[in-house]
Amino acid sequence: MKKQLLFLSAFIISLTIFGQKSELKTAEKALKSNNFAAAMAAINQAEGLIANADQKTKAKFYYLKGKALYQNGAANTDIEKTAKAFNQLLDFEKETKKYKYSKEIGELINKLIDDTANKASESYKLAAKTKAPEDYKVAAKNFHQVYLLSPRDTSYLDNAALVYYLGKDYDTSIKLYQQLLDLGYTGIAKIYKATEKESGKDLIFPDKKSMDLQVKLGLAENPRTEMKESRREYIFKNLAQSYAAKDNPDKALEILAQGRKEFPNSYSLLIDEANIYYKKGDKQRFKDNLELAISLNPTEPTLYFNVGVMNMDLGYEEEAVKNFTKAIELDPEYGNAYNNLGSIILKKSEAVQEELNKNAMDFAKYDKIKEEKLLPIYREALPYFEKAYSFLKTEQLKNLVNSLYENLDMEKRIE
Repeated sequence: MKKQLLFLSAFIISLTIFGQKSELKTAEKALKSNNFAAAMAAINQAEGLIANADQKTKAKFYYLKGKALYQNGAANTDIEKTAKAFNQLLDFEKETKKYKYSKEIGELINKLIDDTANKASESYKLAAKTKAPEDYKVAAKNFHQVYLLSPRDTSYLDNAALVYYLGKDYDTSIKLYQQLLDLGYTGIAKIYKATEKESGKDLIFPDKKSMDLQVKLGLAENPRTEMKESRREYIFKNLAQSYAAKDNPDKALEILAQGRKEFPNSYSLLIDEANIYYKKGDKQRFKDNLELAISLNPTEPTLYFNVGVMNMDLGYEEEAVKNFTKAIELDPEYGNAYNNLGSIILKKSEAVQEELNKNAMDFAKYDKIKEEKLLPIYREALPYFEKAYSFLKTEQLKNLVNSLYENLDMEKRIE
């Protein structure tokens, strides 16, 4: 009985091997006549039988599958499936250390990479002109396809994530940005540059060998190597912005917290975090972040102004005055800071107005309160509103300044 079972097993294996090779021959024949549909049908038939195939048969299967999907580079080629099949072959031959098809497939991949990268560049130029989300998505897909063809070129994955964001496809943008973080992507890279002699323009080369060759041939000069800065901080930033755009501020804050842990001195991440707290209505956390931002960037007047606004809202008017004064010190033409200083002073008149209302029938007392308490406040506030109007020129400020002139019995007036 055992011998019979062994015989049957061997017979089944023989049939399987025969089936594999038969289907691969059919695929190969179909490819020669450019019948890609028939080739794929045969490949699909062989797919389920390939797991136990020998090295040569597996390599040939991956090769034929890639070629069938490639379709000689036809316009309707499915880049993602083709990239997967080609890279599967390259990985398999690298693993087995037998490189029968790698050179040919490597050349096809390089051609696909060049064609797809050019397509990505052109489609992005169009999207940058039209600003249409659909055009951005087309460009993003092309950038992503370049990455799929050459996974070592993670900068294309970075480009795809950003352009999907610009196209408002936040789900895909989030997926790709998270993939970049999981890969430990930094974007730090060496850039090989030399100046083309004929045009005088700087050219970027894929590697030092290519650059040195152009210099040796006398086609380029001034060869140099530059380091591309890390992109990782911006990955956190853009990922958080994608979540914020999807109205998920808590997840955005979680990502920014991760980013700030890795980049504790990041002004950009800190400001983004502050803005999300502001949108959530958490004024105290917004103010705290801005104050920390001031320690990182102490010469930015907008920070002092925004902290001043929060201090006004929270009732800390003395602190607000210091903030607005500092903003003006850094930017003497900061109209809104002058306006807010005037508003803080004018606010003192509210209590005086109540006192006037209570003494409306006692004319002597009313006039005394007005002269001794109200008009000094107007005189103190007026210069700030005049200064604010000189920079902002709003109708509201013009009316306010003219009203103060009138109350102070001044002949001046803004027309």
